[in-house]
Formats: sequence, C-alpha cells, structure tokens
Amino acid sequence: MDGLDAADAEELSVRPYTITQGRTAPTRDDLTLITLVTTVEPAPGRAALRGLQPEHRSILQQCRTPAAVAEIAAELNLPVAVTKILIDDLVALGRATTRPPIAVATGNTMDMTLLRAVRDGLRRL
Repeated sequence: MDGLDAADAEELSVRPYTITQGRTAPTRDDLTLITLVTTVEPAPGRAALRGLQPEHRSILQQCRTPAAVAEIAAELNLPVAVTKILIDDLVALGRATTRPPIAVATGNTMDMTLLRAVRDGLRRL
C-alpha cells in the first residue's frame, strides 16, 4: 500500500469522515471545480473562529483572495468532495461566498490564467 501500514490507511479513510461529520455531499449542488470562494469577515460581535475545524480555518485564510474549489482542495490535501462540504459549511455560516468565474458568469471566453490555476490545483491533488 505504498508504504502505508493498516493503521495509517484506516486513519486516512476515517479523517475525511470525521471532518465532514459523516456527510458525503454538500447541501449545495452549484459547487464545481472552478467555483470561486471568498472569505467574508464576521459581523461585529460574532466569534470569528469559534466552533470551526482547522480545515475551515485554512479555507478562510486561503480565500482572503478568491480561490477555486480545486485550488483549495489541493492546498488542504483533501478530496474535492470533502472540500466542497467544508466550503458549504462556511457559506451556511455566512463566512464565505461562492460565485462562478467571471468569464463563466458573463458568457465570455474563459481566462487562461484561471484555467492554468485549476489545472495546477488538480495536478497537486
């Protein structure tokens, strides 16, 4: 198993289950590999990071500037499905927003910079 013993393999399969609290899909169906995610600052008086898992915090840190779902998954070293669930959590909490890339939203030709970023993110997976 590529140098992994049975305990390591079990930990790798249990970790995503634990992070997502057993969920296997996000409640939203509009999250794609190229959906852009941006952090939203919490409302005054709300606890900024209370109750968030380390992975949620990493997403908030990474998305201070818009990042594609594929890039976020690569940076977290997590499956895209797990990353989508975590992003969905943050959107539900009002801590992140999502949108399609501008070129997709306006019907223009896709920006090659974004395509390269998504490609590079997928390669890191």
